[in-house]
Parts: sequence; structure tokens; C-alpha cells
Amino acid sequence: MKVLAAMSGGVDSAVAAARAVEAGHDVVGVHLALSRMPGTLRTGSRGCCTIEDASDAWRACEVLGIPFYTWDFSERFQADVVDDFVAEYAAGRTPNPCLRCNEKIKFEALLDRALELGFDAVATGHYARVDRAPDGRVELHRAADDAKDQSYVLAVLREDQLEHCLFPLADTPSKDLVRAEAAERGLSVAQKPDSHDICFIPDGDTRGWLAERIELAPGPIVDADGVELGRHAGAQAYTVGQRKGLAIGRPAPDGRPRFVLEVRPKENTVVVGGRELLDVDRITAIRPSWAGAPLAEDATGAWFDCELQFRAHGEIAPARARVVRTPVDRVPATEAGEGAVAWEIEPARPLRGVAPGQSAVLYRGTRVLGQATIDTARNARLAAGSGA
Repeated sequence: MKVLAAMSGGVDSAVAAARAVEAGHDVVGVHLALSRMPGTLRTGSRGCCTIEDASDAWRACEVLGIPFYTWDFSERFQADVVDDFVAEYAAGRTPNPCLRCNEKIKFEALLDRALELGFDAVATGHYARVDRAPDGRVELHRAADDAKDQSYVLAVLREDQLEHCLFPLADTPSKDLVRAEAAERGLSVAQKPDSHDICFIPDGDTRGWLAERIELAPGPIVDADGVELGRHAGAQAYTVGQRKGLAIGRPAPDGRPRFVLEVRPKENTVVVGGRELLDVDRITAIRPSWAGAPLAEDATGAWFDCELQFRAHGEIAPARARVVRTPVDRVPATEAGEGAVAWEIEPARPLRGVAPGQSAVLYRGTRVLGQATIDTARNARLAAGSGA
């Protein structure tokens, strides 16, 4: 099989490429240049797209004896990941840029080009597994190592894309074994630290970075009853669940800390309240997609049992969900109208820290059913108080 190995410059992608070579595939390595100014991306252990990473990817390919190329996807990355990140925050939502990068760059732009060039599959160092169901259709599953499982950020992959995905690290029980294997193979990245955080925010100051790109204006900070408690410098800089940086100046009547409950960008308002008001018991998620074949309930709209994960490496909660083909709650105008599709999700117990913009990924056991973008996350007590 002719395989294009996506080489980030890290240990995982290097070992994944090595295993693809060892399996007898015809492998070509490619590193994605995602910035015209790579110095603006994180350096050292905190990045995945720097000049150093490109050099590490090239050295790994030299050791493996496979061709190496660098493809410039910087314009696509800017439009589909960076600009989308800014737009989501401007709308008061909390996006996951890594998930968007997988969707738009690594498994759309990259995979499309690979198929055009005659490759059969794209191999990456992601920890996830592609299996075949008894009927022969492809499914996405969690990896063997729960601590490193990355199926959450891959849930955007469609069935036709999964047909061409190769995840050689799927059954590896620990990252330590991957590092040991890299050392045995003579790969210089064996002990390279993991990348983390957002690669296109150089100093990790998300709030400061956004302030340079979103027009922020002062506005009110109110409680759940609409009583003004203080002022903020820009609603879009706040996220649901945030406690620090509220600068209200006076404590709550019960003396307990307040948290951001809701961001209303159109009103330029931040709603705060007690921790208990962060509990969510009803979620509406838009732009859903199935990772593999849809469940039969997709056509009927019936409730189905599942497990919900709404944050990478976050908690997994039992839930039920259903597909709704008419607007529900406050689905945005762009999603409304005849044929609009959303998911209604009811967790079996209230969940805390759910924010619009996050991805709701549904599982059944180890299988990834699919994902959708959270639009509303409701607390029954808060909704009752607002008359919603």
C-alpha cells in the first residue's frame, strides 16, 4: 500500500512512520508548514509546527530511508483554523483548534491531496484505532492507552475519510513504549517532550492574543437575575467556568466564589454565579457528523443511549441523545430552516464546565459515534430564572 506519513517532528509520528515502513508499505514522509512565519509558533517542547520540528521530521525520514517533503498549508491553516478560532471567540464560543486542524488540514486538505497523488492512505501518530464492523463498514475506536487516547479530536472524521486513515500506534499500551522503540530505532526524537497548548499563540496568553484581533469593549458583569455586579473589558475574552480575572470587587452574599456562567457577545455581557449554576442537564449541538455509519436512530429521531465527552481527556458521562431535524432551542439562524440538523443530548447527571463552541463527542463503549458543536448548554435552574 502506498502511504503518506504525516511527520510533525515528534516521536509519535516518527514511530508511526517507522511501523508503516516495517509493515511493508511504500512510505513517503511529509511535514506540513502551517505558518509563513514559523518563528511566531511555539518553539522547543511547546510546539508542533516550528522550524525545529521540520528539521526533526527530516532527520527521522533520513533514518527510515524514506523520501521527505514539506507542503505549505499556511494559507489554509490561517483561514480554517486561526481565523475560525478568532470568529468563534468573537461569537462567545470556546473552540478546539486541534480538532479543527484535524478536520480541515490533516484529514481534508492533506488527505485530499494524498489521494489525488495516488496514495492509498495517510498515516499519523494519533492514538486511535480504525476497525471493521461485522458488516464490513469502518469504525473509529479509542486507543489502547486511555491516557493518550486522541479519538476525541478525530471524531470529525467521516466514514469515507476513515477508509484512508492509518493509525499505527493504536494498540500501543503506553507512550513510554513508543519512546523506547524510537530510541531502539535510532530516532533522535525519542525523548522529545510532547507538544501542548495552542501552537499559533506564541506566549500562551490566549486572552492577550485575542485582544489584538477582536474589538473588545467594556460592558456589564451581571448575576443570574441580571443585577450588575461590575464591569469587564470585553466579553469575548471570558469563557464559561472561568473564576479568575472577574474583578467584581465585592463578594457574593454567601461568600462563595463566582464563576462565568454565560457569555453574551451580542449584549456584550458576562453572566456570573455560584458553582452550582455551572451544572448542565440539557445540551443542543449543531453541525453533527457521524464517524462511520450512522445509527438507525439517525433516520427515526428516537433517543439512543451513549456516553458523552465534551473536552479532550475530559470526563466521560453516560447520556442519551437524539437527532432533531427542525430548529430546537436557539439554533443559530445559519443552522435553522427546513432540513436543519442538531443533536439534543441529555446527560444522566448534571455536568460542569460545558461551554458553547466545545465539541460534544458521543461514544458507545470504545466506538466513536460522532460529534457536533455545542450551541447551548442549559442549567434548568438558570433557564427557569430567566424565563427561557
